[in-house]
Amino acid sequence: MTDLKKTPFHKAHVEHGAKLVEYTGWEMPLLYTSIIEEHRQVREAGGLFDVSHMGRFTFKGRDAGRFLDRVCTRDIANMQDRQVRYALVCNEEGGCRDDVLVYRQSETEYTMVCNAANRSKLVDHFAEVKGDLVYRFADITDKTAMVALQGPKVMDVLAGFSKEIPTLKRYRFTEKSLFIAKFLVSRTGYTGEDGVEVILPASMAGKAVDMILKNMDEGAIMPCGLGARDSLRLEAGMALYGHEIDETIDPLTAGLDFAVSLEKGGDGFIGQQALREIAASSDRRRLVGLRLEGRRAARQGMQVLAGSGTVGAVTSGCLSPTLDASIAMAIVEQASSNEGTTLQVDLGRQVVEATVVPMPFYSR
Repeated sequence: MTDLKKTPFHKAHVEHGAKLVEYTGWEMPLLYTSIIEEHRQVREAGGLFDVSHMGRFTFKGRDAGRFLDRVCTRDIANMQDRQVRYALVCNEEGGCRDDVLVYRQSETEYTMVCNAANRSKLVDHFAEVKGDLVYRFADITDKTAMVALQGPKVMDVLAGFSKEIPTLKRYRFTEKSLFIAKFLVSRTGYTGEDGVEVILPASMAGKAVDMILKNMDEGAIMPCGLGARDSLRLEAGMALYGHEIDETIDPLTAGLDFAVSLEKGGDGFIGQQALREIAASSDRRRLVGLRLEGRRAARQGMQVLAGSGTVGAVTSGCLSPTLDASIAMAIVEQASSNEGTTLQVDLGRQVVEATVVPMPFYSR
């Protein structure tokens, strides 16, 4: 793994016995103890995740908001200061270049977080789209670190550090200072639990982790890896790039209608017209939740059947630690997407029945 990038938390991963794996060009912790144990730790108390591999950009200047309105599916111009919005960056056909979080510091200053695998692609895309708009773009990924604290006890722990953070509303953020370092703390997450995500200077990463893990009730927050993060987000029905969304899958098919402003005015956003046409179609594919019989997990690409015909494919699946059941997300034909519909999933060695169920599979 000598050629892989290492996050500012790498030393802490090694010290805590993480099993490190390659992920989108980074050496990242898959787990520390076990995926199931870490999954339950987050559902019952709290987990600390290194998400520094994700891309982080800043946009500053007169036209920063106008530019983001052009490339993002959500309305950016009407955001309030210290608000966060989940949005998609689409191609001209409506497919997803990536899903992102946009943070508004002010009318002329924004931060964006994107998926690690799409960082370079978005940098190139933004350069092509900029035109004569006036703003300054910076990729601050390597200068910063990012950590997520998720779980029902997280806010109680953070109350010992700050009285303001536990009062934040969902998808709001604040900026805190420690010594001369500035931290951006948002009430966001990717697990279905309450919690925060923190962007901080890379030079402060080690001190921050030590402070969090040493100044808390025993077992309130433990380090967790990518394995648990994936099973947690799946239970919460959250899309993962490369699975539920990609350049060929549009956000409407993926059930992300809430993150698409089809009536956005002005120049609109890239892919808007294509998404309007998809929305008007009477025969759209849809992302659904499936609960499978038995205890075998479905994997991405496995066929979903109705009778003798194929009606779709699995995008993600796992044996849910919380529900103790095999669950999956799949994109299927509209006629097979109604809740309660009985379908089948071809697991390779056997075909099992699956029922279309509402998502999220889990909600606190």
